Amino acid sequence: MSVFIDQMGRPVEFTTTPRRIVSLVPSITELLHSLQLDDQVTGITKFCIHPNNWFREKTRVGGTKAIKAGVIEELQPDLIIANKEENVQEQVEELAQHYPVWVTDVNTLADALQMIEQIGAITNTLPAATQLTSKIKTAFSQLNNNNRPIKTGYLIWRNPYMTIGNDTFIHDMLGRCGFKNIFAHTKRYPAIDTWQLAQCDVLLLSSEPYPFQQKHLDELQAELPNTRILLVDGEMFSWYGSRLLHAPAYFTSLLQSIL
Repeated sequence: MSVFIDQMGRPVEFTTTPRRIVSLVPSITELLHSLQLDDQVTGITKFCIHPNNWFREKTRVGGTKAIKAGVIEELQPDLIIANKEENVQEQVEELAQHYPVWVTDVNTLADALQMIEQIGAITNTLPAATQLTSKIKTAFSQLNNNNRPIKTGYLIWRNPYMTIGNDTFIHDMLGRCGFKNIFAHTKRYPAIDTWQLAQCDVLLLSSEPYPFQQKHLDELQAELPNTRILLVDGEMFSWYGSRLLHAPAYFTSLLQSIL
């Protein structure tokens, strides 16, 4: 019997190393693939688009906020990985009545690195997980962010426009790039008005969860003629698994296009 404390402070018991894993978190699904757990992962969500072969071949257990309990029951998992923010609390608590559920809570790079190594320990892939976190740390240490913080807005939703507060993973990523979040005085994901964006020098429109496109950029540019507006890859700012290995290079390229 092994007991691991998840990122919510809950003890989760395992009698053996998990061999039937269901992931309810897209970025963690990609992490499990990086840890070479192909045979062990049996279920994923419809939003777990990476890697593509898993998206096509693995059993889908619904969406991140609309989990199909019946499908999960058929899979009989001995580990379900969930996330405080991405999954619905009531659904996760119900699953925890029947299966070992490991709940993650990732709001900073440090949280992400801890999560990766904890999952490595649970799945008996700790050497690979530790090697991955070491590479991620090195990549971020070499990130040459701007010494003069750029006043920045980051939009994740439209109708209404929504941004990110100081207690989000995206906020932490922005800071590491040298972007100064103009909504750092807020929490989580507040709705805002367009006029509030006039104070930013750069406005980033994310590809997810709302898929901002050029037409949306053009619409905002007409209202904010003095603001530099760019479409950005939301996965690089919000996915906290193995994709973090590639984020610093993306951030460097983005900064070079702005400065």
